[in-house]
Amino acid sequence: MRGVIAYRNNVSIQPSTPDLGREQVLGMFEQQLAEAFAALGTFNLAVFGKTGVGKSTLVNGIFGSDVARTGVGQPVTKGLVYYRIPDQFLGLYDSEGFETGTAGDVILTGLRDILSSQSAKPMHERIHAAWYLVRWSDRRFEQAQAEFVRALDSLGLPVILVMTQVPTKDGQVHPDAIELAAYIESLNLPLMPHGKVVFTNALPDRFTGAPMFGLQELLDDTYAVVPEAAARALTAAQTLDLGRKKKAVAAIVNQAATIAAGIGATPIPFADAALLVPNQITMIARITAAYGLPPSKSRSMAVAGSVVLTGGATLAGRYAVTTLLKFVPGGAVAGSAISATVAATLTKAVGMAWARVCEYALSLEPAQRDAFLESSQVTESFLGYLKSSR
Repeated sequence: MRGVIAYRNNVSIQPSTPDLGREQVLGMFEQQLAEAFAALGTFNLAVFGKTGVGKSTLVNGIFGSDVARTGVGQPVTKGLVYYRIPDQFLGLYDSEGFETGTAGDVILTGLRDILSSQSAKPMHERIHAAWYLVRWSDRRFEQAQAEFVRALDSLGLPVILVMTQVPTKDGQVHPDAIELAAYIESLNLPLMPHGKVVFTNALPDRFTGAPMFGLQELLDDTYAVVPEAAARALTAAQTLDLGRKKKAVAAIVNQAATIAAGIGATPIPFADAALLVPNQITMIARITAAYGLPPSKSRSMAVAGSVVLTGGATLAGRYAVTTLLKFVPGGAVAGSAISATVAATLTKAVGMAWARVCEYALSLEPAQRDAFLESSQVTESFLGYLKSSR
């Protein structure tokens, strides 16, 4: 029996016996999924701005959910509510729109107490960034607003100032919005990450033809200011930038392939191929979490994965070995052994196939996604993608 294989993120895998049963694999799946989701934690964002500034529309544009409408809200101080959508990786501190003057002072007092209490808590329970929203059509930025931004900075929050509902024509931002931004920037406010105002329009205007824009820049700026420990949760939570999810998943797959190669460094017979399954289970769990798919659907996903990964004396089920092995360099090792190359290549094929299942799920509307994740289509898709990955 081989020793423990450990990931750098403290997820460890105990090699198993060759005759893994489906229920055993299913149980391992569910455990690893739970650990993968827990390891990501939560990205917590505070959003401030006057009533009607478009907070919900902007949050929905980047995270794909109207958190304040669909989440569970809990008042944390006067004028500030913390929302969390079950099964997601985003927490939102939402002001009630009265963030200047006396009401603003009350919010700041309560926020100061919140941040003080969070200083001793784990990173995923803290506030990681703040967006301060200004509507371009207001055409003014008051002294009280500037003082509120400075106060947020003094509390240790990185503040990104976002101008919302900005119209464009032929790719040019409205001159009044540019003028207002120039005025705000002239105040030398502690704006992150580069002292500039971010122009956005989170909802296309069919009447004027103004397109949606600026959301990717806002997301990039948010990544630039959040702690590294919160970046993975942000990647899972956001739905705007699939490329970032793919990059995170590629690292997971490559790491699992490296571990698989280590297991197969001394060629193992097909009869011992189940030694590779725990590594693949952890890989698939981490991929699922990285794409931000709902944890409540984890059993359905686990069932699908267990169908493929159980197969007694096979790496990814007899299907994978018999169908894919002939396409792997060095795969026909005396027709009876799995080498480092075979182990790594097939593990990578499994990871890439599962990633495609997750990406397809993300492309669906929420109701359709839930139906897909709870159906046998997950298994069918997984097998289909696995076959095409040869």
